[in-house]
Amino acid sequence: MYLVRQLLDRKGHIVHGVGPDATVLEALEIMARHDVGALVVLDAQGELVGLVSERDYARKVVLKGRVSKDTPVREIMATGVVCVNSSQTEHGCMALMTNHRVRHIPVIDDGRLVGIISIGDVVSAIIEDQKFTIEQLEHYISGSR
Repeated sequence: MYLVRQLLDRKGHIVHGVGPDATVLEALEIMARHDVGALVVLDAQGELVGLVSERDYARKVVLKGRVSKDTPVREIMATGVVCVNSSQTEHGCMALMTNHRVRHIPVIDDGRLVGIISIGDVVSAIIEDQKFTIEQLEHYISGSR
């Protein structure tokens, strides 16, 4: 079983963010530049105030006929963001993501943003964990070490 800290050690602790007053177009440009599907939204003091994702863009800008360059991030970002700490397990994260229907979760340790994990990160860890278990069972059944 993997802990979030191990997932972050593998993928990195870099977190891309944007301010709430930035335009949605600016946020999309940052996402495209860094090949990510979501950004944390940080206030002027660097505190997490929301999360903005490609899904927010599709549902709250495109489908509503709004214009990306005229819409501030604060109008489409998700607030009350579900967060985890680095000692959470990948299975715990999967449960949170499923229950809250989110694809990205910021990681906060001691009040400090230390990373962000995606559903892809969690699924990869679960698959790797299951693969290891299967290999161990195969070795046990075949009697090899």
